[in-house]
Amino acid sequence: MGGLTWVLVATHGPTDLAVGLVLVAAGLVLLMPHRIRLPRRLTALVMAGFGLFGTAAGLVALTERTCCAYAYIADRGWPYTWLQRAAIADDPQVARRLADSADWTVDLVSLTTNLLLWAYTGMLLVVVGVLVRRARSGRAVPQA
Repeated sequence: MGGLTWVLVATHGPTDLAVGLVLVAAGLVLLMPHRIRLPRRLTALVMAGFGLFGTAAGLVALTERTCCAYAYIADRGWPYTWLQRAAIADDPQVARRLADSADWTVDLVSLTTNLLLWAYTGMLLVVVGVLVRRARSGRAVPQA
């Protein structure tokens, strides 16, 4: 997963505090595997599940806009828009009608970014679970 972080630089999208916090926290976990040992199979399953579920749930977010010389654009995906359809016409109603009948296009970089971000979120939930379990069992977190 660490090798895919180039996607985060190459994509366009929100400068959201929550997105930034997930990326920073996940980066710290990936940089210090000796400090937080995660169960591999569980972590992989949770990351895959969260990646797919979060990306699919993000499709609920819809942004529609009419612009310029009547371009109608419908975007889906959260936090990064990765699904879009659009049309240009002489008036807004025709632009919307054309866009509604157009095919959806997929931005693969933004889709990959969503999958990665949601997978990192799942990994962080596993980290929290591991740390809570350690605290309850009385085992100390290893010090540097």
